[in-house]
Amino acid sequence: MKKTTMLMSLLMTLLCISSFAQTKNITLENIWSEYKFYPNSVNSVRWMNDGGFYSSLKKNQIIKNNVATGEAVATIIDGNDLDIKIAGYSFSADESQVLLMTEREAIYRRSFKAEYFIYNFGSKKLTKLSDNGKQSYATLSPDGKKVAFVRENNLFVVDLASMKETQLTKDGKFNHIINGSADWVYEEEFSMAKAFAWSPDSEKIAYQTFDETEVPEYNMQYWGQLYPVDYRFKYPKAGEKNSIVSVSVVNLTSGKHQKMDIGKETDIYIPRIQWTQDASILSMIRMNRLQNKLEVLHASALTGSSEVILSEEAKTYVDLDYNDDLTYLKDGKHFIYTSEQDGFKHIYLYDINGKLVRQITNGDWEVTSIVGINENIKKPVIYYISNEENDLDRDFYAIDLYGKKKVRLSTKAGQTLVNMSHDFSYYIAVHSNANEVSTTSLFKTKKNQLVKVLVDNANFSKTIEEYGFVNKELFTFKTEDDIELYGYMLKPANFDASKKYPVLMFQYSGPGSNQVANSWGGSNYAWHQMLTQKGYIVCVVDPRGTGSRGRDFKHVTYKQLGKYEAIDQIATAKWLGEQNYVDAGRIGIWGWSFGGYMSSLCLFTGADYFKMAIAVAPVTNWRYYDTIYTERFQALPQDNASGYDDNSPIHHVDKLKGKFFLVHGTGDDNVHVQNSFDLSSALINANKQFREFYYPNRNHGIYGGNTRLHLYTQMTEFVENNL
Repeated sequence: MKKTTMLMSLLMTLLCISSFAQTKNITLENIWSEYKFYPNSVNSVRWMNDGGFYSSLKKNQIIKNNVATGEAVATIIDGNDLDIKIAGYSFSADESQVLLMTEREAIYRRSFKAEYFIYNFGSKKLTKLSDNGKQSYATLSPDGKKVAFVRENNLFVVDLASMKETQLTKDGKFNHIINGSADWVYEEEFSMAKAFAWSPDSEKIAYQTFDETEVPEYNMQYWGQLYPVDYRFKYPKAGEKNSIVSVSVVNLTSGKHQKMDIGKETDIYIPRIQWTQDASILSMIRMNRLQNKLEVLHASALTGSSEVILSEEAKTYVDLDYNDDLTYLKDGKHFIYTSEQDGFKHIYLYDINGKLVRQITNGDWEVTSIVGINENIKKPVIYYISNEENDLDRDFYAIDLYGKKKVRLSTKAGQTLVNMSHDFSYYIAVHSNANEVSTTSLFKTKKNQLVKVLVDNANFSKTIEEYGFVNKELFTFKTEDDIELYGYMLKPANFDASKKYPVLMFQYSGPGSNQVANSWGGSNYAWHQMLTQKGYIVCVVDPRGTGSRGRDFKHVTYKQLGKYEAIDQIATAKWLGEQNYVDAGRIGIWGWSFGGYMSSLCLFTGADYFKMAIAVAPVTNWRYYDTIYTERFQALPQDNASGYDDNSPIHHVDKLKGKFFLVHGTGDDNVHVQNSFDLSSALINANKQFREFYYPNRNHGIYGGNTRLHLYTQMTEFVENNL
């Protein structure tokens, strides 16, 4: 009996050893050279006019796919045969032509220039759009007869029948006047680069002009030549002058430019322009400098006269991200608008004159996005994503314009993203949860019927199993202030609750953001998994000010960015230190951008709870960041000096006790390296030892070639040596 027990024990031991031996160690090369840990998906899907097909870009080919089977049925365009590398494409409305983008060259985060070609399926002819230099944001007219684009701050149009190129504006000049594309701060904070729109009848183009002459310049140096190259661009820091924006409509037949009336006040924002269903009426969103008032204007394209048809105000700010689903219905009599005016983001129906018809969705949950509105049926249906079931989930719903017949279409807990066909008969859903990698599936909307799983990521699932990825453990806890916070942990595979582990906290913490979700992966997920193999627990918590939990939870940080976020992250460290399995003396924190700001602030103000911190590309003084973002949450520095200064890491350097690693790219056009230089100076003046590293010419993302591998090698060594 004893001999049998010993043999069984030995067998179990050997099995355990074998099991552990089969787990591969995650390396930085796996993550940042081989890019091994990215699940597959269906890329660049374009639904075709025939609802039975969609197109996708794969291996430099535009492929036609059968919706019913999910199988590729034809190659629409082969970029290899045309001798071009396809970076993007768009069909004309009748699909007789396709506009192909190639040689894409990034400018800032969203802006770019490229070469474009038109391919005509009837003649099988490929024609270069212009020989006069790269273009930006080339866009086909609704009738497919023309293409508009921006070059060197001016707006152009090409007639495709004659290929005649016409310059519509002529006063564009770098760092002075921009026509048809956004200035730097609009691009970054209002998520727009293209600033023009075709009228529905293809006869007019509405465009914005940015006069940035008086905006102060930021000087960025690029290294590598005998003398560094100066690059000066307009960047309005908090409290400084913005561009003066105007809106015009050009009639392509007469050549006449008509300015739209946007009011006498010039210190405003026009973050959105779009046409209503009426080709003579342009819709514009206007916001005041403090962004606590948002107005929807309707303007006559003929005379420029305008009227305010909807206005929303707040004591804090009106978040454009929560009011960015303005959709004019095909009946020409109504529009859909989303707002968090009742405390949560919901859908509202208004008549064309701005009179509220009804609130369509309501409750203590949020509509995160509108997927589409099917107006091709007797009772139109709105399809949307919300977190009604769970703050950490995103589910797919349908509801009619009366706020009735609500149906949950997604069936599994987790997060779902949806892309619907133009006729709403089919949709592609990408679903994952905390511990299930994403799957991409095709559904028939009627009866919500699964047609085919397009990507199951079975091979990827095997890969992460081979490399021993551990589960994401979602949790909640309450702080000393009785605030419930959401978080997740990654624990070592051989976790033993009787042992004490070091913890590295990761966070972003920015307004309206979320790092904690019931979805696969997340920022830096593979690297965090690697750290668990090295014996660390990784913990992620969303503090107050983050999204998905209503306006009050998010807006509590107004005029005092960093205060409550730091309190909550320090509270997280305290709570972790009370857990039996955590070594309270070995808790670190790291983050990037706003997260770098927070990791710096937490290390300094929470010096008794953090042993180390890494700050990558951090804001260190809100006076150095741009107008739109900063003033939205902080108001003007002239009116809120304490809000800008009290929670600046620069003013708390004397409290530093732990180990600090500061990283920045010198070519960061977004969060300027000035932030880190000044924090370094303050630390030196306080005689505080720290480590810093600067990546020459790298932007806010700090990437390119071996850059990420180099960065994460340094970060890994810093964690191992100091935590």
